[in-house]
Amino acid sequence: MTNLRLLIIALQSLALLSPAAWAQSTTTPAVVPATVAPAAPPAQTAAPGSLDERIQDAKSDVIRLNRDLMVLEEELLFPAGTQVAIFVSMDVGKMFSLDSVWIKLDDKEVAAYLYTPAEVQALHRGGVQRLYLGNLRAGTHELVAFFTGKGPHTRDYKRGATLKIEKGTEPKYIELQIKDSTGKLQPEFEVKVWQ
Repeated sequence: MTNLRLLIIALQSLALLSPAAWAQSTTTPAVVPATVAPAAPPAQTAAPGSLDERIQDAKSDVIRLNRDLMVLEEELLFPAGTQVAIFVSMDVGKMFSLDSVWIKLDDKEVAAYLYTPAEVQALHRGGVQRLYLGNLRAGTHELVAFFTGKGPHTRDYKRGATLKIEKGTEPKYIELQIKDSTGKLQPEFEVKVWQ
């Protein structure tokens, strides 16, 4: 994996070279003996923008290669058979103002996130945040999520949700939903497993 990262860094630094540095790194001075007459100029000279075009082509190639390498890296780090992803979503949100989410998977903390007011507004408008992406072996696992924030009447509020999940050989997608319960006048926290 380190060789892959070194290749990415080398290609990115190549893409950032200025045209002058590119020209210096790609041309070598020709040694012409004093007794030899200079060669006739070539019949066709290169267009003045050709070096810039080559540099732009090289940069776009590096960007494409970087994108492909990132996809390959994600596939290597998180194979589909062991992949688990946890998302957070929010409904109306009048009964609860989210401050943070903390997630434990099999008694091990895997994610914690503090929200800014802008991020909370994005969740209210229907946004969904990927909070965790990782590997999980097949079998039964326990997911525990803690939500902290301000509840009804601006009181500090901390609630938890627990779910036993059965992980097979397919990827598992889990959504932590925060909803308002108008009947109870309290927020509800649900964990939904997507099939």
